[in-house]
Amino acid sequence: MFESFLVVGHQVAVLFILIALGFLCNKLRILNAETVAGLTDLVLYVVTPCIIVVSFQREFSRSMLGGLGLAFLIGVVYHLLNIAFAHALVRDAFDKRQKVLRFALVFSNAGYMAFPLQQELLGDVGVFYGAAVVAVFNLVLWSYGLVLMSGETRHVSARKLLLNPGVTSVALGVAFFLASFKLPPLALEPMRAVANLNTPLPMLIIGYYLADAKLGRVLTDAKVYGVMALRLVVVPLLLLGGLLLAGVRDQTTVVACLIAASAPAAAATTMFSAKFNQDTILSVGVVSFSTLLSLATMPLVVGLARYLTAS
Repeated sequence: MFESFLVVGHQVAVLFILIALGFLCNKLRILNAETVAGLTDLVLYVVTPCIIVVSFQREFSRSMLGGLGLAFLIGVVYHLLNIAFAHALVRDAFDKRQKVLRFALVFSNAGYMAFPLQQELLGDVGVFYGAAVVAVFNLVLWSYGLVLMSGETRHVSARKLLLNPGVTSVALGVAFFLASFKLPPLALEPMRAVANLNTPLPMLIIGYYLADAKLGRVLTDAKVYGVMALRLVVVPLLLLGGLLLAGVRDQTTVVACLIAASAPAAAATTMFSAKFNQDTILSVGVVSFSTLLSLATMPLVVGLARYLTAS
């Protein structure tokens, strides 16, 4: 069991060093806001689709298709569980605070933080299953998340639900997988090179924003601690327990999904907060604080998942 914690802890430590580098790049003015905004778009619209498509470049297998469907189902259950906890347990007298706290509980950083760790621990297969959770994340984000933050249903559209990088790249990857279609080397090799940026770039971006975060407010906010406990520990452990009780013991599938489930609050918390005039300062603090806490909690949760599903 201790070995499982060490393996995950080592990979999280690597991510932490990259985050620290991003923090340093901010303080030394090597990176600025405009550059980081461009890097964020690069990760969202280029790097993430590349790593998803590359992970689906494999011969069709019924067992893997079943695992992919299971990961998608786990993603649905996980998000529904989070929504139930958010509305049952997260309440605040100020509506703008309540929306931010609920959003931070429901949505994890299933791409930026999860994909690098899934890749390092499980290889392309981990990203293969993790992509199913990201597809669910995007569908829930552009429906429930949009209504939660805006307070209106008119912002929801089929176009936003289906034509976003997470969903479209998974759809393209699944089509390739089902047809056992292999991209020619001249296309695949550049995509693999771009996909390799998936670990360093998101971590540098997170580190950059951490350097500007004002954590004083969240460090004294009891409700933030409650939300962080649910987001980083309670819900992931409930999900793990439920999967084991249901007889789901395939280590790769379970660990890939638990990595996504135990990731910190999504960066979209701040982006949606700013777009819809919610408590943006709180959102930045929550995302930053949960990222710092996750460096300690993810090795524990993911290490436990690895240990309990070891054959």
